[in-house]
Order: sequence, then C-alpha cells, then structure tokens
Amino acid sequence: MLGERESKEPAMNPFRKNESKETFFLPVSTEEVSPRPPSLPKKPPPKICGSNYPLSIAFIVVNEFCERFSYYGMKAVLTLYFLYFLHWTEDTSTSVYHAFTSLCYFTPILGAAIADSWLGKFKTIVYLSLVYVLGHVIKSLGALPVLGGHMVHTVLSLVGLSLIALGTGGIKPCVAAFGGDQFEQKHEEERARYFSVFYLSINAGSLISTFITPMLRGDVQCFGGDCYALAFGVPGLLMVIALVVFAMGSKMYKKTPPEGNIVTQVVKCIWFAVSNRFKNRSRDITKREHWLDWAAEKYPKRLIMDVKALTRILFLYIPLPMFWALLEQQGSRWTLQATRMNGNLGFIVLQPEQMQVLNPLLVLIFIPLFDLVIYRLVSKCGINFSSLRKMAVGMILACLAFAVVAVVEIKINEMAPSQPGRQEIFLQVLNLADDEVKVTMQGDENNSLLAESIKSFQKMSHYSKLHLKTESKDFRFHLKYRNLSVYTEHSVEEKNWYSLLIREDGNSISSMMVKDTENVTTNGMTAVRFVNTLSKEVNISLGTNLPLSVGEDYGVSAYRNVQTGEYPAVQCKTEDDDFSLNLGLVDFGAAYLFVITNSTNQGPQAWKTEDIPATKISIAWQLPQYVLVTAAEVMFSVTGLEFSYSQAPSSMKSVLQAAWLLTIGVGNFIVLAVAQFGGLVQWAEFILFSCLLLVVCLVFSIMAYYYVPVKPENIQELAEKQIPYMQKNMINLKTKNTKL
Repeated sequence: MLGERESKEPAMNPFRKNESKETFFLPVSTEEVSPRPPSLPKKPPPKICGSNYPLSIAFIVVNEFCERFSYYGMKAVLTLYFLYFLHWTEDTSTSVYHAFTSLCYFTPILGAAIADSWLGKFKTIVYLSLVYVLGHVIKSLGALPVLGGHMVHTVLSLVGLSLIALGTGGIKPCVAAFGGDQFEQKHEEERARYFSVFYLSINAGSLISTFITPMLRGDVQCFGGDCYALAFGVPGLLMVIALVVFAMGSKMYKKTPPEGNIVTQVVKCIWFAVSNRFKNRSRDITKREHWLDWAAEKYPKRLIMDVKALTRILFLYIPLPMFWALLEQQGSRWTLQATRMNGNLGFIVLQPEQMQVLNPLLVLIFIPLFDLVIYRLVSKCGINFSSLRKMAVGMILACLAFAVVAVVEIKINEMAPSQPGRQEIFLQVLNLADDEVKVTMQGDENNSLLAESIKSFQKMSHYSKLHLKTESKDFRFHLKYRNLSVYTEHSVEEKNWYSLLIREDGNSISSMMVKDTENVTTNGMTAVRFVNTLSKEVNISLGTNLPLSVGEDYGVSAYRNVQTGEYPAVQCKTEDDDFSLNLGLVDFGAAYLFVITNSTNQGPQAWKTEDIPATKISIAWQLPQYVLVTAAEVMFSVTGLEFSYSQAPSSMKSVLQAAWLLTIGVGNFIVLAVAQFGGLVQWAEFILFSCLLLVVCLVFSIMAYYYVPVKPENIQELAEKQIPYMQKNMINLKTKNTKL
C-alpha cells in the first residue's frame, strides 16, 4: 500500500519542452519542436478561497479518495469471497487474489502509454474509470446468489476483476500527475502541499474502507447469508461518485496534450543497443566501454547516459520482489489466519479482514515517528544509517514478522481439533433416548466405542477416531438399551466427521448417522444446526432473511452461520404454535448442535452440545506481526524510492516508478506460484517466505556494499567525458535503417 502511495511522486524530463514537472511516465522526444504562434493570454483558473490553489484540485482529491475507498474496500473482502462464496480452496483463493493484485501493478504501464502517447491524462482517466465502474458492476452481480449458478458467479467475478485491474492500474499513473499539471510553475510550494493532501486522501480512503466494507459483509445479512453483493456494491457506488466528481471539474482543468512516453524510449534505446552490438560483433570493430554506447548512432548522448544511470538502479531492484511477496499477504494468508481466531476484543468484535486496517493506520503513525524520532536518535549515536541499510533492516523486520506469523499459526493448529486422515473417520454418539445406552461395534475388533454406557443427553467431550482400512465401510453397531439389544448398520466414508444419533422408537430405540460438515464456521462466525424431536416441522428465525426449517420426527437441519453472542429468546414457529428457545451463548468460531425437545411441562426447550469447540486464540495476537511488517514497509518503501530518485537523473524518475510498480507485481506473482505449487502446510509456507527473504536480504546487502553512490549533478559531467570516445567509435559500423 505504501509502495503504491510513494510511487505517485512526479518527475521532470529534460528531453521535452513546455512540460509539467508532475507528469508520470514522462515522454521523451529527440526531434526539434517548431515554435508555436503566440496565443492570447488565458483567463487564470479559479482559486480556492483566494489562495494559489486551483479549484480543480478539489475535484481531483475527492476523486482519489473515492477511488481508493472503492479499490481497498473491494479488495478487503475479496479473499473471503473466494473462500466462502465461490467455495474455492485457500490456495486457489490466495492465488487468484495475488494474480489480481499483480495485474493491478502491471497495467499502469499500459495506462501511462495511453495517456502520454494517445489520449492524454484527462481522457485516459475518464475512459478507464468507465471501465473501472463496469468492472465493479459485473463483480457485484457475480456476488448475487440468485443470479445463476457457481459457473456464472465465477465467470462474472473473473471478468469484473480483470476490468477493475485495467481501470485502477490504468488511472494510477495519471491522477496524481494530472493534479500536478494544474499548478503554475511559480507555485512549487502549493504543489508540494497538494501532494501531501493527495497522499492523505489515499490513506483516508483505504483506512475507512478497510474498516467499513467488512461490516457491510458480515453485519448485514442478505439472501440468507453474508451480504457480499452489498460489500462489493458500495465500493462500486463510490467509484461512480469518483467519476462524476472528476467529470464535474472538466471545464476548470488544465489539459496538456500527449507528447510521447519516456518508458517506451528507454526500452527502444536498450533494444537498439543490444541489437546493434549483435550486428557489429566482428573482432575488427573496436569495442566500446559500455554496452549502451552501441545506441549512440540513433539516440542522444544525454539519454544514453541517463539510461546507464538507470540500469545501475534497476540492478539493485532485482531482489526487491521478494519483499513485496511477504508484504502483500496481509490481504490473503493473514486474513485467512484471522478467520480461525477470536475477534471478540471485549469492547469491539472485529471481522477477520478488518485487521488489515492496522496497516494504513500504523503507516500514518510510523512515518513521522521514524523521521522525527528514530532516525534522529540513530544519527546522534554516530551510526551511518544510509538508505540501503534502512532497506536491509526493513527486509529483516519483514522476516521477523513472518516468523511471528508462523508461531501464531502453529499455536492455532495446536488448539484446533485434529482432522481425520486417510482411511479414518471421527464419530460421536449422541443419546437422545430417555435412558442410558451401551454402544458396541460389531466386526473385526468388536470394541466398545466408550468404556461406559452413554447416559441420556450426555454431552460428549470429543469425537472418537475409527479406522476403516478402506476408503468406505459399513459399520454394524450393537445398541444395548435396558433389556433390549438392537443391531443397526451405517455406511461411512474416509476423512469425514459423523454423529450417531440414538433415538426412541416406541418401546425400542433406533439410530441414524448424520454427516457433519467440516469447516462450517466461517468469517469468525458461529455455526448452528438443529435436531427436531417434535412431531411437527419447526421454522426457526435466527436474525437472517430466511428462517431455518427443521423437519418433524428427528429431522436434522443444515448448518447455519450466525453472529456470536447471547440468544436468550429465538423465535420458533410450527403450524399451530409459536414458542421461543433459549440458545444461551454461542461463542466465537464454534459449531453447535441443538436438540429441540418437549419432555417437560415448560414447553419446547433446546439441548445444546458443541460439535467444534470455540476459538480460544484472540485476534489481537496478530498485532505484533502487523507492527513489524508496517515498520518494515516504512523503512523499505519510503527510503527505497528516496534512494532511487537521488541516484537517477530527473528524466528517469518516471521509469523508476514504473520499475518499482513492476517489482510489486512480480512479488505478487511469487506468492501465486508458491500457493499454487508449493504444497506446504501453512506454517511451513510462512517459514519458507521468511527464510527466502533472509537469503535475499543477504544478497541485497552484498550488492549494496559494492554499490558506489553517484551524485545526480555528476551525470552530466560523465556524459561530456564520454562524447569524444563515442564519436571515435562510430566508424565502419553495420547499421540498418539507422538515423545518424
């Protein structure tokens, strides 16, 4: 998040005349521009309250706030949408999440090319915002349960996300630079303050949306479950507002025409140098000092020297994607971890994805803290804390953050119920008869499930593990009830949970095998199901739009997710009677079975037993990892861009911004690859990422140790020294279609 915010810093391009200093991905032109005829003086644009701030920037700042709210709000609930609405696996959900994020950081190259070479910034923002809005609409439609089946939802989601990635990435390099274009050259101080307000709007949009959107999903119920359509629809509405507000200021904007793209010129320069060197690989031709000198036949000397300086920085960028691979998992793996933790903090109940709000909040705290306190204290201690050293320390902090994540993951696994393995099942016996029952398995082992008889409505402390020896098996049970012996047979399949319900059947007893759904607790909510012993169907209102129906005569309902809390009076209805049930406390992340009985004169009552125990680990244990990773982000991202800009010529700053965004995209691709093909348990995957970044940090430190900093003002001097040498070696070269 911080990397994206910092990447909007504008740059100058000395290869262009009449330019704005705030153009992102700036063009370069080596041809002479014919002088333009003098034009009549234009009316100055309206200002804000008589200041030097153009009124047009108010529309741009509001547009950015709404757009960032739209993007981060949608992205906050995306992983859980994949997992619980589309029912994808955790690995698939993580892979698609990072594929989408990666695409969002590759498309700025396309947006910049369109703006600088074809449409201009204003039209690019408007047209791609329309694509953005269309993506939100399609994405919201894909979250409507009543609209088609699973395949329709999947197709709509992927199409919508693709359009959103094109829209948000396409306008990313244009909006900040377009705002900078609104200022006159003499108002540099106001322009700098504008960018501060602009970055504040980004933080505010991400901070507020990351907190609100999960509430729209979890606290609002629609179509009988979490309201993902609303959680995606509100960010879509904010994007519509962003587009309308931006268009309202159309007549006030200063619109610069497109003049070419410097990223394209850099790529062409490098390609020409490589191809020209390949054509002139004969030993008779004198070698040149640098491989980029082979582009001197076509491109200006200053551009070549600037590209040389650029390649020195890009070489240091090679290890950077691994850092982003760790940082970007806050919205995927860390959110999935939070779903298995208790979000009740006493004063507030947090949704799993709301923990992501810590990142922008801590960024706002840490940036002034590091700049005004920590860095100054380190400097007073006489330590040379250079930018490259800060980046290395940031990597180490990210390693520590993932070590903490792994420890938390291991602790969660220790407290979670074990899962049945191959040729295994978990079975619990629930005695709903009015007297104790002895349960014995008939077969090879002929063992009793429990050492003692099961009393009437006895709560079982745990499931029993049974070995099948095959993938499926028919179990024969002997039930001893009073003076009766009853034999019953049930089929089971491996890797499943089952409940054997024993019920009265006249003067005898019978049994029924119920398959328990695994992973029924979602989003930190509680799952409940009911067994109805009454002779009439019961409709139960659990605060959702659709009541839960339970069939008569020991009908068993499906699981239903409900909010954590006390349920002292749940309204129930039969065809001729209304009554309420006291469910008591349903705790965080637990799964409960309620048996509706009517064996007393007090009316129907609910007997409760716990299928899955409540989550005991508080979500607050994620706070240390967020503190560490945000500190790492501040040290790595801010100082990384600061160092890059100080080492490269002003004309190459926009190319550095493009390369910086690409490193984030590549980092997301790394997560995708590991999640899809790694095949590791989750805690081991966290350790793997931590170790990989530690190795990369070591490599980066070695590269930084041998890196010799160059002052930007020395680049021109180096260029002048190279001129005679480059001119001397332009003789007898084999060139094709080359302008000398």
